[in-house]
Amino acid sequence: MTDDVDRTLEALGLAVVPREHPLLYPGVWPRASGLLDGDRLLPLDALVHEDRAPVLAIGSNASPAQLRHKMAEFGITSPIPMVRAKVTGIGVGVSAHVSRMGYVSASPFEAPRAVRELFVIWLDAEQLEVIDASEGVPLPNGNYGRAWLPSPQVSVEVRAEAGAEGGAGVTLPGVYSYVNRHGVLHDGTGVPRAHPGQRPLLTELLVGSARLRGMFGGTPEEFCARARADRRLCERGTRLFREEQRVTASGLERFLPISRPEARVPARRCRRP
Repeated sequence: MTDDVDRTLEALGLAVVPREHPLLYPGVWPRASGLLDGDRLLPLDALVHEDRAPVLAIGSNASPAQLRHKMAEFGITSPIPMVRAKVTGIGVGVSAHVSRMGYVSASPFEAPRAVRELFVIWLDAEQLEVIDASEGVPLPNGNYGRAWLPSPQVSVEVRAEAGAEGGAGVTLPGVYSYVNRHGVLHDGTGVPRAHPGQRPLLTELLVGSARLRGMFGGTPEEFCARARADRRLCERGTRLFREEQRVTASGLERFLPISRPEARVPARRCRRP
């Protein structure tokens, strides 16, 4: 039977790239699992991919358009399985740094009783290297480190969906996640705050800090424009979060590797799903 559905990102409403439109961070996520293949999100025939690394997508890495944009920078066209999962033990917080992309990104924090739907992206070694680089993992002063979050501390159950085979109902032994080396922002009581979306987040941060408004302007639009134009200003904004005592630990720092993260990259090249 012929599938006549238009599965392009544009037709599915998934084409906006947060790197190009920072106020729309973290971008639009798919409604169901799928295979990102170039400009299309295709049906997925398996939920577990043993020869790939499972990476928990907390922010824009769950946006197909953002993933496509990152891979295109390096000429990588191989497909990426994106699998919806029920995740227990992780909250989606606010990174304690200002990104050069013009936004304040999401970052995971430990939340033992939290249950939410997130995506696991399954990356081959080449794709994993690209995402690592985009998160600053290889740099000694990069914003994120890649951590292995084991079960049962973090429970990740891939979700069964119509037409999916080979992995429905499976709880993974663990996943990778990008943990912010700066920590996360708290809610004023020391508890990590949840990321509400870019525009409301920037509005709240600017209202709460005269010094931040002096650096980045009084509106989310001004914040994004100034951050994208000045790397050193982003660094100053990151330092200001700590100076104003807005930062707390995510609770996941203990999972960051002492050795190089490449030690966990699958040795084999992946087969095309």
